[in-house]
Amino acid sequence: MKTFKDNAGRTWTITVNVDAVKRVRDLLGEDLLDVKQVLQRLMIDPILLCDVIYCVCKPQADAENISDVDFAQAMAGDSIAQAKTALVEELVNFSPDPRDRENLGIAIEKFNAMTDRAREVIKTRLNSPTLSREIEAALSAVGESFGNSPESPESTPDH
Repeated sequence: MKTFKDNAGRTWTITVNVDAVKRVRDLLGEDLLDVKQVLQRLMIDPILLCDVIYCVCKPQADAENISDVDFAQAMAGDSIAQAKTALVEELVNFSPDPRDRENLGIAIEKFNAMTDRAREVIKTRLNSPTLSREIEAALSAVGESFGNSPESPESTPDH
C-alpha cells in the first residue's frame, strides 16, 4: 500500500489488487493489466491518471463521502505527481511474477529517465540566448509586416 496527499490535505491509500483492477475495468473500461498501453497513457494523461486513482481509492472515497468531482478538485500539481508514483509502484508490485516486476520496474525507470532528459533539453533550449535572439527577430519581423500593410478601406478616400 502506498499513500499520497491531495491538495485538500486528505491522505489516500492506493492498493492495487484484483478488486481494484476489476473496479477500474468496470468503471472506466481501462485494463490495468494491459501494462504497455495503460502505463504509457497514465504517464502522460493526468486526467486519466486521476480517474484511475479515484477508482482505485473509491472504497475510501465512498466511506468518506467524497465524490469524483470533490476528488478531482483536490488534484493538481504535486499531488498528481505523488499519486502517479504511488499508483505506478503499486502496479509494479501487483505483478505475480518477480521477473515481470523487475522488468516493469526497469521499464518505468527508463521511461522516467527519458522524460527527465527531455525536460532538461527543453529547459536548456528555453534558456538559450539563441532562442531569445530568434524570438526577438520573429517579433521584429511581425512588427515590420504590420507597419508595411496596405491602408484599410476606411482610410482610403472615395473617388
